[in-house]
Amino acid sequence: MSSARATRDARPGLLVPLALAQFICSFAGSNMNVMINDMSRDLNTTVRGIQSAITVFLLVMAALMIPGGKLADRYGRVRLFRLGLAVYGVGALLSAAAPGLGVLILGNSILEGIGTAMLIPPVYILATLYFTDTASRARAFGSISALGGVGAAAGPLIGGLITSAISWRASFVFQALVIAVIVLLSRRIADPLPPDPTHAFDVTGAVLSAVGMVLIVLGILAVSWSIWLTVALIVAGASVLALFFRTVRAKERAGKEPLLSSRLFHDRTANLGLVTQNIQWLLLLGTSFTVAAYLQVVRGYDAVQTGVIFTAATVGLLTSSLGAERFARRHAQRSLVIAGFVVSIVGIAVLIVIAYNFSSPWAFAPGLLLIGFGLGGMLTPSINIVQSSFGEDMQGEISGLSRSVSNLGSSVGTAIAGAILAAGLTRGGYAAALITLGSLGLLGLLAASGLPRSRAAAAPGEAAATSRTVPR
Repeated sequence: MSSARATRDARPGLLVPLALAQFICSFAGSNMNVMINDMSRDLNTTVRGIQSAITVFLLVMAALMIPGGKLADRYGRVRLFRLGLAVYGVGALLSAAAPGLGVLILGNSILEGIGTAMLIPPVYILATLYFTDTASRARAFGSISALGGVGAAAGPLIGGLITSAISWRASFVFQALVIAVIVLLSRRIADPLPPDPTHAFDVTGAVLSAVGMVLIVLGILAVSWSIWLTVALIVAGASVLALFFRTVRAKERAGKEPLLSSRLFHDRTANLGLVTQNIQWLLLLGTSFTVAAYLQVVRGYDAVQTGVIFTAATVGLLTSSLGAERFARRHAQRSLVIAGFVVSIVGIAVLIVIAYNFSSPWAFAPGLLLIGFGLGGMLTPSINIVQSSFGEDMQGEISGLSRSVSNLGSSVGTAIAGAILAAGLTRGGYAAALITLGSLGLLGLLAASGLPRSRAAAAPGEAAATSRTVPR
């Protein structure tokens, strides 16, 4: 099948299930933010307990995305996608019936996290392989990232409505139903490349990378208990990741296949793109958790009131995400990412000012609208920059790494917000969490300013040539 034929045949049936898969996984990362009071009461736990479940879900995704990308090459992208859907669906149903926090963590944090790590890398690999020219790929990534961003931004609204109308448990049944729809819609998706069972799987590397990321996020979570424990865990995590990269180099010198090729980190543009992806999701999930917790615990809003306020973020994100293709034709990807960070940081500043000067819940809408618009406008170009920096033979690895970095940002953002808020759910704690997130946004802006000034990323087949001509 030619590239043009694959693109044309894939458009009607491929994008919908792939985009829905990204939607429901992003939805799962944010919808629980508005259920904090209801879930903690029903499960006999605390706000910190629910926040831990959310963070563990995001962390499991981050820790397993890289292995998921490798397994997609080994066993087949479509096969792994469908298996991930099954695992996720079981986790959603188990979460719906959870009698306590432990079962919720097993179903939501572990099984849904594992299922997501299995199905998301194939989403981006399939989109990259089927849509080979810059315009069609921008459209594909725009659709997928738009629904992913909407899932994260609208998660509080949808979750709030379901919780108020029925129960928080029904939100997990909703997830299982969406998974069933995706299974039906994906029946005709064919794998554009055959699986390669000869692909080695680096078990040692998978364990080391996962342990390193887990330790770092646990260190952030521990900041409200002991600063020394935080330092110890972060140093331990960094040490484990350093050992992981040593094993990567050692395997490559020995002629063996590591979990990640060191070539992934030799492209400066891709590295900067990964940094921007990490901080984008850190800002989205961090601000979502901070604002949702503040509105419920400090101001006493219920799930649906909190969710309705987040409509502003959803509108902003939808508006900019759906315009991704038009923006890409008119502006360089670097400019879009820079503008996105600037608008998002301004939105965070507005949210801080609002809490101290206005009592109306709708006063939060302008800040959330700006954050949604800014993040939605840069999700697609960041993904395109990273994925298009490598050829087809590297798509499994870079997709796993890209999604891992993004989900690590989500878990770190939630952990940072939760750790600060745990020290005191007051206006001061709320402001401190947002100031911290805004400061990290400035780091993302700095990374974006280092991206090349070219108008569009090359298709995978053009990556090698582009690396010689694009200023780095």
